[in-house]
Amino acid sequence: MIQEGQIVIFKFPQTDQTIGKLRPALVIRKLPSFHDDWLICMISSQLSQEVPKFDEVIKEEDTDFLQSGLKTSSVIRITRLAVVNKNVLLGSIGNIGPERLASIKKNLSTWIIGT
Repeated sequence: MIQEGQIVIFKFPQTDQTIGKLRPALVIRKLPSFHDDWLICMISSQLSQEVPKFDEVIKEEDTDFLQSGLKTSSVIRITRLAVVNKNVLLGSIGNIGPERLASIKKNLSTWIIGT
């Protein structure tokens, strides 16, 4: 069962629509529709890809790192979003804490409304 805040494995596509490699992604929210579609964002261990004050870095010393299932400090790339059906998500490796998820949603909604 997919839930908000889960870290799942997904073949995240490249921006030119070529098939990407398996990587972790954060499940942000289920779309309000009859389909089982979810908004997700990519997670990368390449910390240099972080967009400061927008993306979220989860570090090995953070309280929710162990439950994340990630192997190393990583950037949750809110700048790399996708809407996917739950059937293409290849399983869960962990989850982030509710405070971190709330922060990510706040950053995303603030950006969308432009304030």
